[in-house]
Amino acid sequence: MKFGIRTPSLTRSLAARTSPRRFIRQSLGLKAPRGYGWLTNPRRAAYNRIYSRTTVSAWSILGAVLRSLLGGRR
Repeated sequence: MKFGIRTPSLTRSLAARTSPRRFIRQSLGLKAPRGYGWLTNPRRAAYNRIYSRTTVSAWSILGAVLRSLLGGRR
């Protein structure tokens, strides 16, 4: 299990957003409602919950630093 900052990957990020599988699931509505991960795959849901609580995105850190430099303005 990873702790700390997740290393960003632009290629994986782009691939996830432009994959045919995502397009098909989004357009056909083959998604389970939020929170159903515990019913569909409990092991993955537990892993993802722990992972998201023990790591932080590099993009969120960058955003927080920029917000503090700009004085909270957008």
